[in-house]
Amino acid sequence: MANPKITFIGAGSSVFMKNIVGDILQRPALAGAEIRLMDINPTRLEESAIIAGKLISTLGVPASVSTYSNQREALDGTDFVVVCFQIGGYEPSTVIDFDVPKKYNLRQTIADTLGVGGIMRGLRTVPHLWSICEDMLAVAPNAIMLQYVNPMAINTWAISEKYPSIKQVGLCHSVQGTAHELAHDLDIPYEEIRYRSAGINHMAFFLNFEHRQPDGTYRDLYPDLLRAYREGRAPKPGWNPRCPNKVRYEMMTRLGYFVTESSEHFAEYTPYFIKEGREDLIEKFGIPLDEYPKRCVEQISRWKQTSEEYRKAETIEINPSREYASSIVNSVWTGEPSVIYGNLRNNGVITSLPDKAAVEVPCLVDHNGLQPTYIGELPPQLTALMRTNINVQELTVRALIDENREHIYHAAMMDPHTAAELDLDQIWSLVDDLLDAHGAMLPEWARGPRQQRVA
Repeated sequence: MANPKITFIGAGSSVFMKNIVGDILQRPALAGAEIRLMDINPTRLEESAIIAGKLISTLGVPASVSTYSNQREALDGTDFVVVCFQIGGYEPSTVIDFDVPKKYNLRQTIADTLGVGGIMRGLRTVPHLWSICEDMLAVAPNAIMLQYVNPMAINTWAISEKYPSIKQVGLCHSVQGTAHELAHDLDIPYEEIRYRSAGINHMAFFLNFEHRQPDGTYRDLYPDLLRAYREGRAPKPGWNPRCPNKVRYEMMTRLGYFVTESSEHFAEYTPYFIKEGREDLIEKFGIPLDEYPKRCVEQISRWKQTSEEYRKAETIEINPSREYASSIVNSVWTGEPSVIYGNLRNNGVITSLPDKAAVEVPCLVDHNGLQPTYIGELPPQLTALMRTNINVQELTVRALIDENREHIYHAAMMDPHTAAELDLDQIWSLVDDLLDAHGAMLPEWARGPRQQRVA
């Protein structure tokens, strides 16, 4: 059997690349894979190549590694494309996305999915994803894109809108990650949990969350989660002491369902938690303002040490990750079926959401590729909340597709958190400031003279 060719675009995301490559090479059918690493940063590319090479030698597998600075060459004839880049990086772009809104007293936690930070990130990112699609159509039209870049929903929507023939899936670890967290909160082994989730990226909800009983039946765990929260037993402390995860539990008491993305993310997708002059809310729910910049600084510092350790080490410890990439590659390549949670164009899978929207649902994966599971109608309160986020996603995509700067302002107007804090003149001015600050990081049509009104 032939070996798969797997191309990493943004291979300088070395820790992520290490996890995915390590997962892939531990699967017998993929052990001979041709790993192609592409990055515009030669230093990071070299680091990634060293790590990949040591993974191969540690595992004793016949895989190969090659490096590229040219995207099309890296994609030529490939079978799978793993995308994991960040346009603009921590500096300058992430810093801009946080610092400029602060001048308007608009505070954020992560700013990579929704809000003005998510909108700007989408404007920076989508043109580069489209360039990958162009090259794939030219030299690898049958390849599957595994897209790990935020803002996930905007990216997935924009790709499906402009390049509908590209086989793609947006991948996140929030569904399986949250299921593990909740099992931990309830002191139940994860292997005994059964769940079903659906919605949009970072705002999907567990429609069912159950525990397998000794007799083979399943028991609904929602009463246990509600009781644990009311009694102060949940959430338990997690990996990050800055993020106590109370927002999601509070929303469960209001909506009846648990959301699959972290509290630090979810706090800025709604208008209820981050409010000027309401430090009581920040304290009550433990909302970690400016959390993402803090993580970036920590990760950069940690990576410098880790990179040096990997360079010196003869072997590298390999632990399975919770990412779906290797499972998808294995199922497509061998036909062995698996189920993952992926982000794809809706096309009627969730009947209460727009067909064009990117939705996150369970997908069967086998020789036929990724096949989303029909969900039907979601509970109306969940649908309504998702639509507030979809509005922002849709207008950002429309801005990109039509090259219409006016829709950037419209997207910011519709953002729940931004609209709860700022008036229209402030929103217009903030968008102008962000566009000016990002400058050449943005497509040319998004730059230009300031606009106080669109008409």
